[in-house]
Amino acid sequence: MTRAEPARAAHPWFAGEHPRVLAHRGLVPDPGGEDIVENSFSAVAAAHAAGAEYVESDCHLTRDGVVVLFHDDDLSRVTGDPRRVSDVTARELSVLMAPRGGLITLEQALEAFPTVRFNLDVKADDAADAVGAGVAAHPDRVLLTSFSDVRRLAALEAVQRAGADRPATSAGTATIQRLVAAVAMRSERVAARVLRDVDAVQVPERKGRIRVVTPRMIHYAHAAGVEVHVWTVNDADDMRRLLSMGVDGIVTDRADVALELVAH
Repeated sequence: MTRAEPARAAHPWFAGEHPRVLAHRGLVPDPGGEDIVENSFSAVAAAHAAGAEYVESDCHLTRDGVVVLFHDDDLSRVTGDPRRVSDVTARELSVLMAPRGGLITLEQALEAFPTVRFNLDVKADDAADAVGAGVAAHPDRVLLTSFSDVRRLAALEAVQRAGADRPATSAGTATIQRLVAAVAMRSERVAARVLRDVDAVQVPERKGRIRVVTPRMIHYAHAAGVEVHVWTVNDADDMRRLLSMGVDGIVTDRADVALELVAH
């Protein structure tokens, strides 16, 4: 495969293997099973054991102020409990997650897996400051993102207040929308201006009828020194096709499949 790398990937988060395989919420060896669920300690451990250098996860704040790796606002889909993450304590959530692979907090993730680089999506406004403070000791191993650019910037500001170096960061939805518009206008100059403060764009291949990932979009991002990571790609043929287009990373539930594919 021909893989074009962007001109700028200076942040230490990007020092790992390219193209990048980002284990989406860790790795669940038995999808559909209940012994290990997404974003559990065991799921992160399984991704690490499979050889994943990068783990994509999500951050919420519990009632007692603990940042936990959890995707949904509430617990119903994963645990059957209807309460919101923000309504339970870390101890209560730990009990609920115990038979499902175990709760993992942000602090535990960064300390228990010192060789893993984390891609962290800040899911709640009230979590932004705590996430920023939590990653301040590990800025070289963290990429901070959020669908909300406001939330993403708030987390980055919290890191700065802690006196730490800036983590890597990827664009929120509003920035992506401006990039798509710049691509439609065929303006590399506008695209570069849109992307000047981010290190990566992490996007679906399509959004409804709009094709987000195109050769021109990849070219404009690379010209700006920005990587392109596509989510969530679980089919091996789709992985090959996207990598042949020049994308830099695949966010996938099947990190085991993707890692084998990029190794050959």
